[in-house]
Amino acid sequence: MFGIIVSGRLVQTEFHPVSESQFLFNIPEADNINHVVIFMTGQTPFPDGLGAAVYFSWPRPEGPVWTLLGHISNQKPSAIYKISSLKTPDNDDNQIHFGDMSHQQSHLAQIGISVEPLDQLAQQVPASQVTASGSVPTFLEFATKMLENFFNFSSSFAVTQSQMVPNPSETFVPLSTLKNWFENFQRRLQQNPFFWKS
Repeated sequence: MFGIIVSGRLVQTEFHPVSESQFLFNIPEADNINHVVIFMTGQTPFPDGLGAAVYFSWPRPEGPVWTLLGHISNQKPSAIYKISSLKTPDNDDNQIHFGDMSHQQSHLAQIGISVEPLDQLAQQVPASQVTASGSVPTFLEFATKMLENFFNFSSSFAVTQSQMVPNPSETFVPLSTLKNWFENFQRRLQQNPFFWKS
């Protein structure tokens, strides 16, 4: 029913049942992971009125501490979480004990999934250090607004060729070139919000 993806690794669908409503995924060699994707495989939907809280545990000498990342449901079947900030020892938000199968092993992190009523999930607040997938639309919105502002600002200086005053120290760029760049950048941003990193 569930799967996880850690960047640079194969999809993981093998989990350990703790109870009828709680499940654990082990993430070995977790020191260098920054993001994790949690998703429903689509084979089995949640029964009506149910969803799942998603927790993360980083190994600590005093034992596992579980931090609420967020929720998945039939209406929101996947989420991406930035977990790098949760690997610090001073994060104590939303701690819970997550069954007896919790492991204390160096470099082994865990994802816990707890099936719960949707009204209960709506009252839970993820840890303040967690960045959910909502950051991508926020970034897209910012980038789009920035592009529009740049294009509008630049095009406000547009003049026709007959209005141009000869100035040997000035370089002119056709507005059509700027418009083509703007449209191409928007298209690439929609296809892959992080294309600019490569």
